[in-house]
Amino acid sequence: MHLRAKVTLFFGILSVGLVLALVAIGLWSFRQYSISSAEEHIRTAAEIVRVHLTESMINGVIGKRENFLVRLKEVHGLQSARVVRGPLVEQQFGKGFEQEHPSDALESRVLGDGRQEFQVLEGDEGVTIRGTIPFVAHRGGNPNCLQCHQVRDGDVLGAVTITMSIEHLKRKAIVTVIWMVFAVMMFALVTFFILRRLMKPIADTAELVEKVVQQAIEGDFEGHVEVQTRDEIGQIAADMNRLLVFLDEGLNRIGRNVAQLTNHTPSNKGNLLKNTIDMVEALTQAAQFKQAIEEDETRIEVYQRLAAAMEGRFGVREYSLYEIEPGNNHMTPVVVDGQLASGCRWCDPQIEVRSESCRVRRTGHLVDGVTTSDICYSFRPPEGASDRRHICFPILSSGGVGSVMQLLVTETDSAVLLEQVPYVNVYLQEAAPVLEAKRLTETLRESNLRDPMTGLHNRRFLEEMSEHIVANTQRQSCHLAILMLDLDYFKMVNDTHGHDAGDTVLKALARVLSQSVRASDMVIRYGGEEFMILLQSTDSDAAMAVGEKIRLAVEAMKVQVAGGTLKKTISIGIADFPGDCDTFWQTVKYADVALYRAKDSGRNQVIRFLPEMWEGGASY
Repeated sequence: MHLRAKVTLFFGILSVGLVLALVAIGLWSFRQYSISSAEEHIRTAAEIVRVHLTESMINGVIGKRENFLVRLKEVHGLQSARVVRGPLVEQQFGKGFEQEHPSDALESRVLGDGRQEFQVLEGDEGVTIRGTIPFVAHRGGNPNCLQCHQVRDGDVLGAVTITMSIEHLKRKAIVTVIWMVFAVMMFALVTFFILRRLMKPIADTAELVEKVVQQAIEGDFEGHVEVQTRDEIGQIAADMNRLLVFLDEGLNRIGRNVAQLTNHTPSNKGNLLKNTIDMVEALTQAAQFKQAIEEDETRIEVYQRLAAAMEGRFGVREYSLYEIEPGNNHMTPVVVDGQLASGCRWCDPQIEVRSESCRVRRTGHLVDGVTTSDICYSFRPPEGASDRRHICFPILSSGGVGSVMQLLVTETDSAVLLEQVPYVNVYLQEAAPVLEAKRLTETLRESNLRDPMTGLHNRRFLEEMSEHIVANTQRQSCHLAILMLDLDYFKMVNDTHGHDAGDTVLKALARVLSQSVRASDMVIRYGGEEFMILLQSTDSDAAMAVGEKIRLAVEAMKVQVAGGTLKKTISIGIADFPGDCDTFWQTVKYADVALYRAKDSGRNQVIRFLPEMWEGGASY
């Protein structure tokens, strides 16, 4: 559907919707207004009747009240008026006239509850409003109701029923709504023709834009959009023309730049856009490669993905990836011919311990062994591979060479590899900052998970590894013993000998704890002088034996500090996971409870957690 048809259809639907809404809202509003106005008139007439009846009683002419009601019907729109006596008035003054008795349930209900009620009636004479207004006795006024009537304040004396026609208001409302609809339709019609006139240049420009865009998709950027107006539509047409010129010049410039980068001359035939897309496809793949390695977890995964790119993207099957170890003079083979850490194959193994012998490592420049053979003396292909040529690329990190990529090719395929060199460089340039970031992240993470003073794992390590520890224990269906350890009277060491002496004691304790357990067990500095040991696959009896062994070792420990030799004791609490609790951190709390029981019982002892020790009542 074209723009003109869409606008016409939309405006038509909108106009019809507005007219229907106007009719509905207008009729409803006039109806509510008419009913509300009629109800107010009925209340006024009822009050007039009440005042007249009161004056008639005072003047002794109450018997002529029907004459007043008949005269009241002469008021325009008022169809009937009738007084209804309540039971209390009948009891005091008698039944009254026949027409003063309740005629239906509505009047009886009003006499009973004293609340006015209205009805909207539609009949042959049109729409009428019937209202029944109660007369309620009250003490106020002079004279007041209680002077003549033997009733209480608030009793219903009677009611007046008045019927009023609102047919004339209904006719006026319909006529008014018709005029409103006519006015709105005329306004909509004029607006439609004005809008259609304004839309013509927009639609024409849109069609021309569609035409030149289709030409551009086919590679022809010579199209032109006629500028018909001097407003925003004309500006769009002018901007479209400038865009086409810009795209034509830009694509040609991109093609020349990419050709320089890839050493590939683009074809001048065919679709210009398609040719440019084909040229930048390699760079797009490199960008996707970068996005993938940024989401890898470790630098080894990045190296593996880089090796896979060499094989999949460039078809290289023989290659080596080396990593320069920071802080020393070593090069480590990471991936060799698709195998992880398989040793140095294509170079002198001497480069592993003396990295300066690698020309790329030493110079930081690409080493082209295809164009210039024997350029690197460390290149030593194995027997049977003397026809191999190599190109080595530096992967820079922090201003130096962090890694080296070595690609091997036979002499017959060397020309193909030379054509791929620019693309390989792009991949390595994308990988360099990611490798550096992964290396720094791993170093930082390791430092954050260890206590710098004792070299033990810290509490953060436990928080990060707890799920893995629990999963491993549950998978093996074994027990994990949790030991909470705390040096006795450690604060006295700091207070008496200073914090340096306290640090020395903690370091000595860390060595004793590490030497007292297996390599598979975990020793953690939990906080201050408090330590935790996790004994893998160890039940409670074995844990008690290990705890006693540690207690004796600490008791025999002598620590040399300034001013003498210190000897300390240690208190240990033990809990079993999942024997004591199937929740790891709750079991840690149980071990802590056992530790404090050991403290309270005289220190320098090992206490196994028992259920009666737990007084918390709630989970940790």
